[in-house]
Amino acid sequence: MTADKQFWFVVGSQHLYGEEALAEVKAHAQEMTDALNSSGVLPYPLVLQDLAVSADKITEIMKEVNYRDEVAGIITWMHTFSPAKMWIRGTKLLQKPLLHLATQYNESIPWATIDMDFMNLNQAAHGDREYGFINARLNKQNKVVVGYWKRPEVQKQIADWMDVAAAYNESFGIKVARFGDNMRNVGVTEGDKVEAQIQFGWTVDYYGIGDLVEVVNAVTEQEIDKLMAEYADLYEFDYGTNSKEDWEASVRIQASYEIALKRFLDEKGYTAFTSNFEDLHGMKQLPGLAVQRLMAQGYGFAGEGDWKTAALDRLMKIMSHNENTGFMEDYTYEMAAGREAILQSHMLEVDPSLASSKPKVVVSPLGIGGKEDPARLVFDGKAGDGVVVSMMDRGTHYKLLINEVTAFEPTEPAPNLPVARVLWTVKPNFQDGVKAWIENGGGHHTVVSLNLTTDQIVTYAKLVNLEYVVIK
Repeated sequence: MTADKQFWFVVGSQHLYGEEALAEVKAHAQEMTDALNSSGVLPYPLVLQDLAVSADKITEIMKEVNYRDEVAGIITWMHTFSPAKMWIRGTKLLQKPLLHLATQYNESIPWATIDMDFMNLNQAAHGDREYGFINARLNKQNKVVVGYWKRPEVQKQIADWMDVAAAYNESFGIKVARFGDNMRNVGVTEGDKVEAQIQFGWTVDYYGIGDLVEVVNAVTEQEIDKLMAEYADLYEFDYGTNSKEDWEASVRIQASYEIALKRFLDEKGYTAFTSNFEDLHGMKQLPGLAVQRLMAQGYGFAGEGDWKTAALDRLMKIMSHNENTGFMEDYTYEMAAGREAILQSHMLEVDPSLASSKPKVVVSPLGIGGKEDPARLVFDGKAGDGVVVSMMDRGTHYKLLINEVTAFEPTEPAPNLPVARVLWTVKPNFQDGVKAWIENGGGHHTVVSLNLTTDQIVTYAKLVNLEYVVIK
């Protein structure tokens, strides 16, 4: 459980049933809070608040949520009937994600003892309808989770939503540094940066490549030596046809790039970045290994100046706790009948969080960019079900495209392919999935996650009023 963020548990009731009933409501709510926190399922702690029994109390809670940076959102539960008009002012003020947990304290109806006292106290079904109506009327786009609170599948839905809510809040702090501009003549990587900041909270800034070169030149040999030792612990060294001296010289350049990039980003508060093989003046290589290493540490990235995908990468890394999630690019189709798939890769920068085995450090020529042979990590991708996501600027608005995929580990070697590779099949099938992607204007740059679900991506899209299409 991560303690830097928390979620507030707000339980709806009213004064109508007396203080004795409210004391029982509070006791039930505390028991639920303690059990959910000790379940081991929730990624962030749940903190119980005063009972929501009046419009003034609800408004007070919502105002406090908005101004407490550590509070990422609220979960509400209608233990009894909570008149919806009490919620209007506070809910309208709320600026953070909201989950309505439609549950009740008891799992089953106690038929042998049930009376009107029990009925009045346990009115979740009654309260859920009243509360749900006002959220729908206010167009709140809140999440609704239904089921008994002790069940693992219900707790998992809460946990998944918490990850989305935490990413939503962090989205307003995503800053992308663009080293160079977009790749010339490419359409899909362009976009309205002002609108992106208004709608998603993303800040996108340009830097000439010389700004980075200056930091690279200040990296010391001692710093590089330390990082090379770390590489030796984590990766296999594959010298190929290179001499050991030439291989090490190339890798040391990438180590200097990693140190400089991280220093530049951290000092200026950036959590994502782009590069472009057409903007490399003063650089000996295109950053490859360096970028892969930073992606593994949680920085968002996309190639060719694609800042939208870099920011989306960072967002989904926050959502997935940087597990099995990274920047990707469609490259080549496998079209043999019954084996249709898409090979995903990039010139160099494939995220090692997707690696199924220990990556190798390889130095090989790069056919574009006109620079020295760059070092990169080579590996095969993991297997698993996931989602691939693309962000498009349609000129009038942004649109998100979500395709469910099944990744699989390659069974055939590719001895002459000096880059990492990920293979997947698309849903509902190759023909319909690829056709729908193209017809909806999906880009060739994407972010894939084998940890996140369609539901989580859609939940985020609704929070930021973002049009989306799901292909599954």
